[in-house]
Amino acid sequence: MVKEFLNKLNYGINLSQVSVEQKQILRELLNNEIISEHKNNFYLNNGFVFGELDISSKGTGFLKCFDENFTKDLLIENKNLKGANYKDIVAAKLLPLKKKRQSAKVVLVLKRADESSLVVTKKYGQAVLGMNIKTGLSTALKASQKSLKALPLGTILKIENVENRILEVLGHIDDEKIDEKISLTLFNKNSEFSETCIKESLANGDFVDASMYENRKDLRKLSFCTIDPIHAKDFDDAIYYDEKENAIYVAIADVSEYVFAYSATDKEARARGFSIYFPHIAVPMLPYALSENICSLKPNVDRLVFCFKIILNENLEAVKEELFEAIIHSKRRFNYDEVDELLEQKPDLGELSWLYKLHKLTELLRKKRLKNAFEFKTEELRMSLDENLALKSTNYEKSTPSHNLIEDCMLLANKAAAKLIDVGVFRNHLSADPKKIEKLLNELASLGIDVKFKPNLPELIRDIQSLADELDLRAEVDKLIIKAQKKAEYSSLNAGHFGLGFEKYTHFTSPIRRYSDLILHRLLKAKIKKDEKLFHYLLLNIQSTCENLSVLEREADKVTNDFLNRKFARWANKNKGKKFKALIIENTNINIARLDDEIKGADIVLSDIKVNLLQKVEILITDVDIIMAKIFGRITQILE
Repeated sequence: MVKEFLNKLNYGINLSQVSVEQKQILRELLNNEIISEHKNNFYLNNGFVFGELDISSKGTGFLKCFDENFTKDLLIENKNLKGANYKDIVAAKLLPLKKKRQSAKVVLVLKRADESSLVVTKKYGQAVLGMNIKTGLSTALKASQKSLKALPLGTILKIENVENRILEVLGHIDDEKIDEKISLTLFNKNSEFSETCIKESLANGDFVDASMYENRKDLRKLSFCTIDPIHAKDFDDAIYYDEKENAIYVAIADVSEYVFAYSATDKEARARGFSIYFPHIAVPMLPYALSENICSLKPNVDRLVFCFKIILNENLEAVKEELFEAIIHSKRRFNYDEVDELLEQKPDLGELSWLYKLHKLTELLRKKRLKNAFEFKTEELRMSLDENLALKSTNYEKSTPSHNLIEDCMLLANKAAAKLIDVGVFRNHLSADPKKIEKLLNELASLGIDVKFKPNLPELIRDIQSLADELDLRAEVDKLIIKAQKKAEYSSLNAGHFGLGFEKYTHFTSPIRRYSDLILHRLLKAKIKKDEKLFHYLLLNIQSTCENLSVLEREADKVTNDFLNRKFARWANKNKGKKFKALIIENTNINIARLDDEIKGADIVLSDIKVNLLQKVEILITDVDIIMAKIFGRITQILE
């Protein structure tokens, strides 16, 4: 929104088109003589530009200009940054052209990416300064040297970004238990809830009185169950299969019954966007009284759900998709490993024996679906920590029959929900960028996977996958294919889902941990009740909400990855000078090997100049930066 507004100043913008928030920016721009006013129209003065700032590890700034006439980033020397930080939106003045590269100086910080930063105390000469953990830049702190020297070097501080005042002392970098705080604070995430949110959540009680919900379908006699990871504490979805009707029931926690739009809890959930998962703990989107109690579809208790009943014909086509509010009473809580064992051994499950028939049905559904979609053999890294929160072990979790069963049930419900709206919250995945596909084909050719380009991308991807299977490189090549594709994003308008091969798709099945699903539930309830006024009210600023959710989703991933990298760095520091097996995963701007030994998944920055993609190597850990969570190494042997 800020970018669009600033770009309009290139051609002139009338005061009548300016919001209250933008008027404040206009005043600052006028005071600094960056813009001029003529008859209530405002214009950008010559020699000024707007853009987003990047800062190198050496402290040099690079300004990515919003004006597309500037094809190259502008160089901003450290002395000309004027207190601006990484990702800040700034106004800058062009400097006289002395070298080939155009340079500039920051005149005004218009929007800070972060209100605060994390620094670690370090000694530079006789002075104690704070080194920014995100950028590596050193900063003079607004505190006396005497008080800074009283702190042990390596103390982690949260500072305010305008004057560099210390807001909080988080702990010390040598403490394993500090990593969670660092990862959350780096991305402005909060693990605590306000007292208002907690009170609102507790006000819902911890049991469901069915007599209060006479208008809901009573499905408590049906033998629903949940299937989740072994350590899960919040259960979003329960399933049931009716063999006679060939009907799959997908019951989803009815969070919108408890969290009202614009309440304190809702505002907090909107700001968080997603639950964040660490190996040892979850930082939920909703307070625990909701996420792990009244909303969670725990076994042997009544729970409110928003439920799809999807009836399939003999060709596995959905002939009826019914959505309604209901009450269920889950009969059992399964974990994935347990279900995989049951599907193999097939003991009598009594009233839950429908699970075997549903498994056969979802296998057929999956086979049919994959004719128009892709199956990527991606493996999710799981990390185990000891009681001191130090890295204990890692393993890759693969998709198994139980995962596939649940996935195809959820896809049916998500697809059915998307059909019910024309505007709202969609999960779009656009077709891959042709330039990235061309680069991918060149990378694959160097691996001996020589595939001729086809304009039909699904066919091309399948050709690549079949050759990768022959070379036993499928999981690694699938990661490269995913990297070449565009990321899935949220949008208020439908644009289809390329990866899944669906014309329309949304997220309906996880309202406990994704705000997108909670918004969708509210919209669908308004639609079912034919309340047009409420439906349109809920759509206010929906596109900017969707864009913000896409940003928050990426941030949640960054928090998790940052935490894992910190644990890997601490482990590597204890194993400096030792050799490990690894796989080359990147060889373009920087060479990176991914550990593939007893400990898997850690990325090692290599000093070696020439490496081949997906080459198996032995590496020596040479150095570790615990603060920046980076591991360095060199190749000692090429492995077959």
